[in-house]
Amino acid sequence: MELAKETVLEMQHIMKIYSNGVVANKDVSLELKKGEIHALLGENGAGKSTLMKVLFGIEPPDQGKIILNGSETAIRSPQDAISKGIGMVHQHFMLLPSLTVAENIILGVEPRKKKFFIDMKQAVKAASEIAEKYNFDIDVTAKVEEIPVGIKQKVEILKALYRGADILILDEPTAVLTPQETEELFVQLEKLRDDGRTVIFISHKLDEIKRICDRATIMRSGKSMGTYNVDEISTNDMSKLMVGREVVLEFDKEPAKPREVLLEVRNLSAYNTQGVQKVNGLSFEVRGGEILGIAGVEGNGQSELIDAITGLSRKYTGEILLKGEDIRKESIKGIREKKLAHIPEDRMASGCASHLNIQENLFSNQYTDDAYSGKLLLRTKTIQKRSDELIKEYLVKCKSQKQEVGMLSGGNIQKVIVAREFSTGPDVIIANQPTRGIDVGATEFIRRKLLEFRDAGCAVILVSADLNEIFSLSDRLAVMYKGNFSGVFTDVAHVTEEELGQYMLGIKNDHRKAGAAK
Repeated sequence: MELAKETVLEMQHIMKIYSNGVVANKDVSLELKKGEIHALLGENGAGKSTLMKVLFGIEPPDQGKIILNGSETAIRSPQDAISKGIGMVHQHFMLLPSLTVAENIILGVEPRKKKFFIDMKQAVKAASEIAEKYNFDIDVTAKVEEIPVGIKQKVEILKALYRGADILILDEPTAVLTPQETEELFVQLEKLRDDGRTVIFISHKLDEIKRICDRATIMRSGKSMGTYNVDEISTNDMSKLMVGREVVLEFDKEPAKPREVLLEVRNLSAYNTQGVQKVNGLSFEVRGGEILGIAGVEGNGQSELIDAITGLSRKYTGEILLKGEDIRKESIKGIREKKLAHIPEDRMASGCASHLNIQENLFSNQYTDDAYSGKLLLRTKTIQKRSDELIKEYLVKCKSQKQEVGMLSGGNIQKVIVAREFSTGPDVIIANQPTRGIDVGATEFIRRKLLEFRDAGCAVILVSADLNEIFSLSDRLAVMYKGNFSGVFTDVAHVTEEELGQYMLGIKNDHRKAGAAK
């Protein structure tokens, strides 16, 4: 790809120190050129999110300056950033589900008639025109709550473009997309680049960076490790610059040696909090010594399935057998005591108590164990010793076990959760998006741990939107579509991403395979 020469934005010598003393950015500089897709990558806690918060006006820098189109400028708020032609699409969408696509796109900058009334006819026309201009095939009159996640991603991009964004920040834009949706997004990003827009592409997926980006700025420990032409640097070298060592994400795992059935689901129908059926008569089993991978576009029943298995929801019919025993009447504590571990989908909402310290999070499910609890008081010395052991074993970067979990990076929070769950000696592990939004170093560590437990005889369910993770870890692979398995594969090595994407989108649906989920 031929790089544009004109510099549109420079962040020079940015320093950001938070009130707790954490130095998030140390003398970081970033240069963006007109008409390029520029990758920003680094481990969680490397400082890339802080740098983008500074650029988008969410955080003020303590030192340094921003030069936009040749002139020094101050960006004091997101509204200020938008007015200067900088847009941001967050990893978690900021759309209002009850409004239409057009209403979301024009929200806050609505066309008016007679000064007081929103001109909805003009709003639909404007939204349609900008969608057509960038080849986004979207029905702008559809409600956001009714459209697939891939379309929501496009709506977020159109929102930014409608507000005049010349520089577009995309935070993990492909995290929940199928291969087909990812490829569609890349085509549209290339069109934006050809149209002279500049895209900042934040991602942990190095193969995608190689596929779509022109240059990459790599960060580690709050510092820039340099900017590189993507076609002149290997993914291996990118990983080494990010982490400071060799990283292996493809494993030569031993063939699975399935043992007895540890988890069985029989004719399960599960419902969400609104009472809508999301799982439709699903049956399958998982044996000790194997990993069952479950792929699927978000919203096809994966969350409701996992909530039922882990006891977080009782809104289901059918049977869930853990080691041969029906768990319907068991409390969550009772299910956990049967040696089931759960890495939840949202680490902040249900995986940890962010205001508590590391030690309190590590032992939140083990305080009543005889090893840690006496007749009247906790065995504090034993807990402290074990906390330090787990922090060391799981490579948690922290000041001490008394540090608040909420002050850690995303990858280290995830390690605390994994350490807590795995330290109970589980027989069944439910891992729901275990490496979502975390860096390659933490990802490698967690994936290795899952394989270690599989080899030790655990039954593992792995739900993941990361198809590389699904392919590299799964012994069997199921695809969820509209509450059931559209396909189940026992020969994972011979399934292609394109084929898997077709099952995820419902283009293919093999009910005979789905019925063979045992």
